Amino acid sequence: MTIAKKKDPFIRNEKEARLVEMAAELAARFAERAPLHDREGSFPFENFQDLKDAGYVALTVPREYGGEGISLYELLLIQEQLGRGDGSTALSIGWHMGLILHYRTTRSWPEELFRSFCQEVVEKGTLLNHFSTERMSGSPSRGGTPQTTAKKTDGGWLLSGRKTFSTLSPVLDTFLVSASIAARNEVGVFLMRSSDRITIEETWDTIGMRATGSHDVILDRAFAPDDALISAYPIGQKPKASSDASAWLLHIPACYLGIALAARDFAVSFAKNYHPASLPSPIADLPTVQQQIGLMEAELLTARHLMYAIADRWDTQPEGRLELIPELGLVKYVATNHAIAVVDKAMRIVGGASLSRSLPLERMYRDVRAGLHNPPMDENVIRNLAQRALEQCE
Repeated sequence: MTIAKKKDPFIRNEKEARLVEMAAELAARFAERAPLHDREGSFPFENFQDLKDAGYVALTVPREYGGEGISLYELLLIQEQLGRGDGSTALSIGWHMGLILHYRTTRSWPEELFRSFCQEVVEKGTLLNHFSTERMSGSPSRGGTPQTTAKKTDGGWLLSGRKTFSTLSPVLDTFLVSASIAARNEVGVFLMRSSDRITIEETWDTIGMRATGSHDVILDRAFAPDDALISAYPIGQKPKASSDASAWLLHIPACYLGIALAARDFAVSFAKNYHPASLPSPIADLPTVQQQIGLMEAELLTARHLMYAIADRWDTQPEGRLELIPELGLVKYVATNHAIAVVDKAMRIVGGASLSRSLPLERMYRDVRAGLHNPPMDENVIRNLAQRALEQCE
């Protein structure tokens, strides 16, 4: 797997080219391992060791704490590149990378705690994710109240409950958990460390993104010290919009566009090299195939221009970040739906062979559909756009 620096208009300078080159080298390794992990549904521990060894996991850590402090735009470039190699690994590490960027921007942790955690990331490769989803509580983004509970005890808290969709769980020693604090009528976010009171039940067995390790995490009176309570908000209310407009979630569309780009590349290469005996030249010369290739390019360029334009605005105009919330949602909506369309067209070009598990397209087809179920949901994006239009027009 290689990158063509001169052919990608979204790489703007030498720093970005170096970052993408590093990510491309990692993605090439991940692509070789992806078929086996997908078939087994196993977690790619070796991929995450490679990410740690390369210093990738510290790229969004602030410079003053030993990281590279890369921008949102730069994060999307490298996450998109990882998606070309293995969607599961790209999406999984994206949660860690994005959360560090989020907390670097908002400074919503106690600063000393954030400093010490960042040093762990830089020195040990410690990873992070936030486990908030539960089977029965509803979406936290819509005001769902966690059934996981936190009860006060001497020197801290005891947390009990079960979290689902706990991506990265096989490799995490540290993670955030949302829990209800009934005595205070609040939902708290706690920084947890692995212990014998925390177990993983391997429940993740899906048709796509099979190697994210998104198992259930069970807490049975797991202890968290007093200073592990990072933040809290009233039960029954949606969390307030963060000052960064949660733009870090753009790691999601970047991942799915990476998958779509890989599918495009495979289909175009196939078309240029597949020369059936019934034709005088490869199928790439057929007008019908060129039409499909052109439509793939239109889908990709539309989504990528939107994503990188909004990321650049977020980076360069921090005073207007909250006003970008509808556009940030639109990026995810456009990118994921266009990515699905691109993979579909790639399979049409390759034909029946695209269904074979010996080729990567059928895995990409399954993986890319998972984007529909990552936040924000399509209907919420459209509703937010409609509400803004209604407010703007008298």
